[in-house]
Amino acid sequence: MLKTKDLTLHYGGSQILHGIDLEARAGEVTCIMGTNGVGKTSLLKAISGTHIRSGGGVQLDGQDMGRVPPQAMARAGVGYVPQGRMIFPLLTVQENMETAFACLPRAEHFIPDEIYELFPILKEFLHRRGGDLSGGQQQQLAIARAMLTKPKLLLLDEPTEGIQPNIIQQIGRVISYLREKGDMAIILVEQYFDFAHDLGDQFYVLRRGEVAMQGTKAELTRDTLRQVVSV
Repeated sequence: MLKTKDLTLHYGGSQILHGIDLEARAGEVTCIMGTNGVGKTSLLKAISGTHIRSGGGVQLDGQDMGRVPPQAMARAGVGYVPQGRMIFPLLTVQENMETAFACLPRAEHFIPDEIYELFPILKEFLHRRGGDLSGGQQQQLAIARAMLTKPKLLLLDEPTEGIQPNIIQQIGRVISYLREKGDMAIILVEQYFDFAHDLGDQFYVLRRGEVAMQGTKAELTRDTLRQVVSV
């Protein structure tokens, strides 16, 4: 579903990503791991178009994507749940979700029952302002909003950060459900090792903006992966 080739990214005079080659397949969770500051969030921003990459190529579902802005990537099928969630605090839960309609034809401007089945609290709080929700509720709202765009590729940046354990478990179940549907590739950036390892099908470990290790769950033992991630 996604292929990057020799992807590079600069911030000002600093090079953040150095030739990233990555593949993410439909029906799988691809985990991007590593310590703070190695370029994980920058990689998601480069894929989503939030930051225009300096070089290299990105293919989405076999189509070459140029250096296009994030709204074009969203319309092409990239759903992005950024770190910090970025919900609109003064809009209601319903209005926050309806912002996803910009990526959809008018006939699909509705919220399917599936969203409320996965996130029942959103139906209960439909008319509550986004800024009045807890961190975990905001995370559920951000994931639901991304799902509404019907993405081919879903990017999740630290979805467990600052979230209570019961919501972490629910988010894990949602990710598993989306993987099992088989029509979406999921890229997960996550510091919570056990959460990432339990969900992941393949793993990329970044170090100083480069891929230090890559492999499937069958190829990389838990101890090996944990050791490399913690270096």
